[in-house]
Amino acid sequence: MSMRDYVFTSESVSEGHPDKVCDRISDAIVDAFLTEDPQSRVAVETLCTTNFIVLAGEVRGPDSLTHDRFKDIARHTVREIGYEQHGFHWKDAEVTSHIHSQSPDIAQGVDALGNKEEGAGDQGIMFGYACRETPVLMPAPILYAHAILKSLAEARHSGAEPDLGPDSKSQVSLRYVDGKPVGATSVVVSTQHSSRISVDEVREIVRPHVVNVLPEGWMCDEADFYVNPTGRFVIGGPDGDAGLTGRKIIVDTYGGAAPHGGGAFSGKDPTKVDRSGAYAARYLAKNVVAAGLADRCTIQLSYAIGVANPLSVYVDTHGTGQVDEDRLSGVLRQLMDLRPAGIRRHLGLNRPIYARTAAYGHFGRQPEPDGGFSWEITDLVDDLRRAFGAS
Repeated sequence: MSMRDYVFTSESVSEGHPDKVCDRISDAIVDAFLTEDPQSRVAVETLCTTNFIVLAGEVRGPDSLTHDRFKDIARHTVREIGYEQHGFHWKDAEVTSHIHSQSPDIAQGVDALGNKEEGAGDQGIMFGYACRETPVLMPAPILYAHAILKSLAEARHSGAEPDLGPDSKSQVSLRYVDGKPVGATSVVVSTQHSSRISVDEVREIVRPHVVNVLPEGWMCDEADFYVNPTGRFVIGGPDGDAGLTGRKIIVDTYGGAAPHGGGAFSGKDPTKVDRSGAYAARYLAKNVVAAGLADRCTIQLSYAIGVANPLSVYVDTHGTGQVDEDRLSGVLRQLMDLRPAGIRRHLGLNRPIYARTAAYGHFGRQPEPDGGFSWEITDLVDDLRRAFGAS
């Protein structure tokens, strides 16, 4: 029997965290390829450290996207994030590119040729999850951890808080009673700051960005509100710690409240099912919960490289379901073509919509007019209800 009363914690990291700098550079390169050719293939990794950025990976797309373009994209991304520090500066950092053409062995397994359907870009398992803890059907701890850092970033970018730096982390612990979140037991925020201000001043800058994000009455006791608990945090970002694409996969998804298949998202075009399959699984799980068929829903998809159809579609409603899970799995297969090309068509994924996903979570975001976060749309609700005779 699962626990009903407990404390659960999730963390988030900001756009200026070293790993997130790398995620955003990699996704900006994906966007550049998809802007010029929606059929491009991209798998790019980024590493960054003190005034040094390394790009590597495999691509197939327009010749106009050269090593010089990749380097310019990296610098522009770092500038947008806000790094103009002695140890990491968009203009001064050395950028090297080792991006090369995609392996023909991979291409022949994935491409649609003759009567062969386009196959998955890799083998793997992907999970999607939704629950009723928040209006956007996300687990509450990760949603609020993201929101705190996003609020701080907006204040920094607007100039309202000029003493904040780009690098920050948050951690939110929530108490659950009878399986529902009721308040925070602790909040941790570490944020880079200028040398002009003290730790106490940083604490007061951060406080409203926590209090205003959490629901009324949810703020933890003062003794359990930790801001820069190690003290001074002036040196940060890639100057303080090396970063790498794909190292924050739990931050990117459900904060540990649901399983993860292990594959990162950033730097990959949507033929890679690590990315598109995870988006499809979230889309289906969210629609199941939004339709009132369950209070919680986990969906797992699995694929083999070069094979179009998923090997399995597993549904778990955690004892909250109103319908048979095996039948639900079959209905979901009917409502959405879960072959890689079908996912991309259904969600409109062959568009330059990925750099914006690199920080503050890939899920629980608002769908955008240009197709960004299309996997958050709940347009299958009526079809699901009709399939099960629900009102």
